[in-house]
Amino acid sequence: MLQVVIQGRGGQGAQTAGQLLAAALFAAGREVQCFASYGGARRGTPVSAFLRADARPIRLRCDIERADAILCFDASLLAPPLLACAGEHTLIVVNSAQDAGHFVHALPGRRVLPVDALAISRRHGLGRIVNSALLGAFACALGTLTAAGAGGTPDLALMQATLGERSPRLRDENLAACAEGWRAADALLRTEALS
Repeated sequence: MLQVVIQGRGGQGAQTAGQLLAAALFAAGREVQCFASYGGARRGTPVSAFLRADARPIRLRCDIERADAILCFDASLLAPPLLACAGEHTLIVVNSAQDAGHFVHALPGRRVLPVDALAISRRHGLGRIVNSALLGAFACALGTLTAAGAGGTPDLALMQATLGERSPRLRDENLAACAEGWRAADALLRTEALS
């Protein structure tokens, strides 16, 4: 079973990202479960989305205590409350302009892939809306967990098809940001494999 935690701040789209990823995983033939948790339920406070995907029906009905992967919309949230659910093999994709070397020192022993989703989104006319870029990067990175037995993940075409169906506004811009996010994560994963 693949277990994912998505964390952002209110208004950044963490819950929407969870729903989009769940839809893509369902389209890939997985059973999914997706739910959210709100802090103070106002803009800027931490918001979490939780997602499980498996080949079989999911009967588990509790919070995720040990995530296979974390998608973090804001690097300032990479703190003990979120990292408590991360094991040594947990994949963490974070929206950050910092390079991977920064996180080697800031979070030793953690597998962190920083993707500058904000820059990608701005290049494609989406302003501060980073969902599509982060989802492209995250879907790419989840493919590395498949080999470890965490279950099938959506490819770029399926992720874009899901976004295309559910992003009626700025559809082309969202698809382009998703593809660039995928390529950014792919480049980081290739570098990681060489080191």
